[in-house]
Amino acid sequence: MEHYYQRFFSYVGEILSLPDEDKASIRRMFQPVFVPRDTIIEPAGQVPQYHNFIVSGYMRNFYVDRDANEITTDLNEGSRFFTSYFHFMNRTVSNENLHCITDCELLRISRDDVDVGAERSRTQKDYTIQILQKHLEEEKSRINDMTSLTAEDRYRKFLRQKPTIIQHVPLRYVASYLGITQRHLSRLRSGLAS
Repeated sequence: MEHYYQRFFSYVGEILSLPDEDKASIRRMFQPVFVPRDTIIEPAGQVPQYHNFIVSGYMRNFYVDRDANEITTDLNEGSRFFTSYFHFMNRTVSNENLHCITDCELLRISRDDVDVGAERSRTQKDYTIQILQKHLEEEKSRINDMTSLTAEDRYRKFLRQKPTIIQHVPLRYVASYLGITQRHLSRLRSGLAS
């Protein structure tokens, strides 16, 4: 399981330098978990319990609309933190589902341990704030793209920013994330391939 922590340290190390005592704290508070493919680890209708760090695998965040359509709002490209942020931080019932699309290796920390770590760790509060800011910036950019870019432009940008997802994630999830139908996505892919 050491590779779980090494991947975590490498990711956070791009933000700031972790002292040894904080690495030891992370090893105590973040629990390694293997989740098999096609598993919902945090269902809608509950308060999210964990902040997950994706060591490997692909996850999505989705909700179900009034017409029973699954609307994908987040997909990961590589290792990163993943949860239903608003509901996790505010301890409120979420309308979102966290879904492991593929087999996933995760490190997870409970909401209570996030608070404990923020008090005891020299760096956890700093990297948590930076990660939340990055998530908010990405979410704002995505909302902006949905309103100002054509479907083709959104797809091209998606391919540039998240090139491996298309190889590992079903097209229906990608289409939903892009705000288009699966048929439209297939036409876009065919048009770009010719």
